[in-house]
Amino acid sequence: MTFHKSLCLITKNSLLQRIIKENIQISKRWYLPRRALMYVPGDDTRKLNKAFKIDVDCIVMDFEDGVAANRKEVARNTIRKLLENGKPVKPRNYDWAIRINSVPSGLCKDDLEVILTADSVPDSILLPKVDTVSDIQYFTDAVNLYMKHDKQINLIMYIETAMAMINLPELCNSTINLSKSSKFRLSTLIFGSDDFCANIGITRTNESTEILYARQKLVLVAKAYGLQAIDMVYIMYKDFEGLKKQSAEGARMGYTGKQVIHPAQVPIVQDAFMPNQKQIEWATGVIKAFEEHQKSGKGAFNYDGVMIDMPTMKQAQNIINLVKSV
Repeated sequence: MTFHKSLCLITKNSLLQRIIKENIQISKRWYLPRRALMYVPGDDTRKLNKAFKIDVDCIVMDFEDGVAANRKEVARNTIRKLLENGKPVKPRNYDWAIRINSVPSGLCKDDLEVILTADSVPDSILLPKVDTVSDIQYFTDAVNLYMKHDKQINLIMYIETAMAMINLPELCNSTINLSKSSKFRLSTLIFGSDDFCANIGITRTNESTEILYARQKLVLVAKAYGLQAIDMVYIMYKDFEGLKKQSAEGARMGYTGKQVIHPAQVPIVQDAFMPNQKQIEWATGVIKAFEEHQKSGKGAFNYDGVMIDMPTMKQAQNIINLVKSV
């Protein structure tokens, strides 16, 4: 009998059953892994073809910042051809994603028309510079207008301004409600640190202490709504030690992945957001012990000198879910 089935059988309290079921559903939604989210300019066929040979969790074909203003139409045509050919096959599952232009840019609707009317559609759409619910309403209306496929697309939403950060819980709540009548679901929040710094006039430092509050708030709200949280870009792409340090810091904060701007950053980032062998062994042992104690009617228990209860068990399950998905 599986862990989830045995847990439901032994749990008699109906309210607790519902809470456990909801947490299981959320954990499943989290683990399409996006440890490294790598941007590739949508107008560059050579770089796009190269990207699909890299072992990376999420490939983002870019319409926005990575494409010059006079190359937007080239990017649309290039990516449209890729969509017509279908998702490239790789040895393991990965997130096939597109970053469109923002609603305020005036280019968002044209991008969505090109994407959603193709023979195949991406796994995820990244929507930048979301400030208010009206941005999400605009996106929803466009998806409802153009989307003819039965597939449900993941929405990955950027938080890049002070206004967005203030509105974040309302944005998440409204987006989830709007998705109920559309063919997308909110899966992930991204912290757009550079735009955020420009928006509020921050002077950046290597330690990034000046954006600590915003960085932590995004994780907190993301996890409250059962979403992944993707950390900021490390722009000094040749500084691998600095990247490793910042990636480990983000993982400790609760981020599930990081934005990447160069292929050489991918293995460092993906390793930082992957549990090590000691953590995997601990999680496996905790889950096994939890099953045994639940069968005997016991609640909290001691495992290797640590008191284990439901929150700790869920941490262990998160580790195993991530390992299995990768």
